Amino acid sequence: MGEVIEGVSLHPLKQISVPKGDLWHAFKSTDEGFVGFGEAYFTQVKPHEVKGWKRHNRYVLNLVVAVGSVKFVIYDDREDSKTKGQFQEVVLSPTSNYQRLTIAPGLWMAFAGADSTQTSLLMDLIPEVHNPEESDRKELDDIQYDFGV
Repeated sequence: MGEVIEGVSLHPLKQISVPKGDLWHAFKSTDEGFVGFGEAYFTQVKPHEVKGWKRHNRYVLNLVVAVGSVKFVIYDDREDSKTKGQFQEVVLSPTSNYQRLTIAPGLWMAFAGADSTQTSLLMDLIPEVHNPEESDRKELDDIQYDFGV
């Protein structure tokens, strides 16, 4: 949907099959998109539920879906951006699209549980310890988008 938004990138991740349980890479300090470590946290999203809109003003987000399937929607309202007014949709899952999604500061993001049978789990790695004053929030109706869930 739309073009790739300036400041959003996807990074393929390795999944290594091991007889007693597989290993899934998430993030290394040598990976593109790494800008420091402050905190890693996990978030759940129930099937067909939508969380958002949120914009981080300093943090680069690095998101990996470990369980289920999550639809991320990014909206660009930055004045100086070539992609101002655009939406980008990315669906991540460990079984069909195992990648790390990197989102630059200043972009609005919301996400939805895209797996109809289970609660999904995602990890976010941010470069600073979380500070609620660092981000802005909007109600889902404030940015018009059909999540289709």
